[in-house]
Amino acid sequence: MIFRKLPGVSASGMGLRLSQKFVFLLFLSGLVTLCFGALFFLPDSVRLKRIFLSKTESQPVTVGSENDVREHLKKGAKDPEHLRGITSAKGETSTKLKALSRKPSVTNEAKTDKKDAGGEALEDMMLSSSKTESASKDEKVTSSSNQGANTDTSFDYNKFKKCLLKPPLGIEHGKPSDPQTLQRREKVKEMMKFAWDNYKSFAWGKNELRPLTRNGHIGNMFGGLRGASIVDSLDTLYIMGLMDEYNDAKEWVETSLDLNSNGEASLFEVNIRYVGGLLSAYYLTGEEMFKRKVMVLGEKLLPAFNTPTGIPRGVINLGSWSWGWASAGSSILAEFGTLHLEFVHLSELSNNGIYTEKVMNIRKLLNKIEKPHGLYPNFLSPVSGNWVQHHVSIGGLGDSFYEYLIKSYLMSDKTDEEAKKMYYSALEAIEANLVQKSPGGLTYMAEWRGGILDHKMGHLACFSGGMVVIGADDGAPEKRQHYLDLAAEITHTCHESYSRSATKLGPEAFRFDGGAEATATRLSDRYYILRPEVIESYMYMWRLTHDPKYREWGWEASRRKLARESFILAVRFPKTLTLFVPLRYLYLLFSDDDLLPLEDWVFNTEAHPLPVVRKSCLQG
Repeated sequence: MIFRKLPGVSASGMGLRLSQKFVFLLFLSGLVTLCFGALFFLPDSVRLKRIFLSKTESQPVTVGSENDVREHLKKGAKDPEHLRGITSAKGETSTKLKALSRKPSVTNEAKTDKKDAGGEALEDMMLSSSKTESASKDEKVTSSSNQGANTDTSFDYNKFKKCLLKPPLGIEHGKPSDPQTLQRREKVKEMMKFAWDNYKSFAWGKNELRPLTRNGHIGNMFGGLRGASIVDSLDTLYIMGLMDEYNDAKEWVETSLDLNSNGEASLFEVNIRYVGGLLSAYYLTGEEMFKRKVMVLGEKLLPAFNTPTGIPRGVINLGSWSWGWASAGSSILAEFGTLHLEFVHLSELSNNGIYTEKVMNIRKLLNKIEKPHGLYPNFLSPVSGNWVQHHVSIGGLGDSFYEYLIKSYLMSDKTDEEAKKMYYSALEAIEANLVQKSPGGLTYMAEWRGGILDHKMGHLACFSGGMVVIGADDGAPEKRQHYLDLAAEITHTCHESYSRSATKLGPEAFRFDGGAEATATRLSDRYYILRPEVIESYMYMWRLTHDPKYREWGWEASRRKLARESFILAVRFPKTLTLFVPLRYLYLLFSDDDLLPLEDWVFNTEAHPLPVVRKSCLQG
């Protein structure tokens, strides 16, 4: 009967032309394939269970519900052996991965910017009308979480301060004696205040400020959490002595940072910005409120590790304790490898080893699986525990994993021998396979794709100059000068990528092929989004060598930024999440070494200072 409704087709199936039969069968087979594929090939086993299992059938016990996690946390704090008995949930889910690089890309931001402005306005109105209710709710959750996670309020902040070798802010807040350096530092402080004032005027409480439209932007990276720029800047405002601005930020965190969000968030971004920002604010100021907030948030991140291997998913729903939130596909090296510093401190503050156990399990797996030529590929299956692709990069997708190895060793007061061994083994493999010298004498880090080198170096990889220099003293003694030279050469190459560009600002990536050296030869690489890695390496190189050229290069970069219309716009109406990090490094570059001395502090990948853990002192 259906064919009677189709023009040109007889009622009898036998009257169909051969071509018509073929088109119909093709359509039918495609439909069947789509239906069965959606049912059986999606990696979320929960969907199948909903269809084939009765509602009354009991499910395996996992750390998947809020009550389960809190119960395990209670028992774990009292009985460390109990933590080893926690079982992981099985299966996968199908939400697409939201965060594929260390920082949000231009493409992703452009897509996010298309969000209906009316929707954000309505959301703001609803948030404003329920502000009191939200704050009250957050306090209840905070109280409940503190009890459930056995947050040990006996952490002795005064004793912690005595374990530091030097005052965090130095004798005079790191004030340099050289008048020119002091003038430059004051200029950086002025830039920070100007950026902060405009963020407060146009985007207060939002995650960042859109520089062109001068509107606040929430985005979808943080799962409904707000105020990312405020949390991210707490330590910067405090270090710079901008106390009025710091107090405004502190008040907003205390009264308006609602952790009861219910959306998909990047585990990586929430960790480095919110967890890192709150931890550093607590350690610098001793404000208990920051500690309470970060412990609530840390507990919400634990379900990300409920995978067959313990490798966390990249995306987590902060409001759901079920297994149906995670992203399908692979976990990214730079994401699951950039948790260690913050999670160790969560264990320190809570007196609960579950956070440290989670990140140590990641190491155990990485040490067991085979690594091609000693290299760590960028993608790993959280289900099978196997590498998914043999793509290796010291830039995006891989970068901060290596950074956190050496920093974990340093933050442990140089007692974490496993981190030390992993770092120097990885560095040896990187030097053997990725470090290259151009015909013009520039040292760079190429990318490795299944044994084939791609002679490209991303701006993100420019952090590696700083990484190599902070580890120079702790490798083999005979290699110390070699590491210092390698760090200097990489930092010089990254400086050349700035000086060889038309704007004197570094491109997103630069190449060493086709006769080009340290230049962006592709249109897709010719943009600058306030990345901090080059300034970061300048700061570390200055601190550990005191070669004045690094301060000159830093000032040159900041002057170039101020001289360009695009950056003036960014400073007046900053894309705050990316602006505050280079300003942090610039301020440290022009300060004396006793401001956050490296003997006492390690910076996370978002430049938030975290203290060295001296267990013998803290427990003595």
